[in-house]
Amino acid sequence: MELIHAQPIVNSIIYSLLGIVILLIGYFIIEKLTPENTWKEVVEKNNVAVAIVLAAFIIGISMIVSAAIHG
Repeated sequence: MELIHAQPIVNSIIYSLLGIVILLIGYFIIEKLTPENTWKEVVEKNNVAVAIVLAAFIIGISMIVSAAIHG
């Protein structure tokens, strides 16, 4: 009977949490740099242009973080 090695699972969870934290830090930095509150623009004012830019930012930062973690 083979034992399941937990180390790859633990590493995956740690790197996933690290990536999410880095993504949130990046979002809050962009939030501070922009003149308007992006969340308010998207949710309350239904600004599609800001939503698209925010989505592109999140995808871009996610790709950078995943490449940095993956190596």
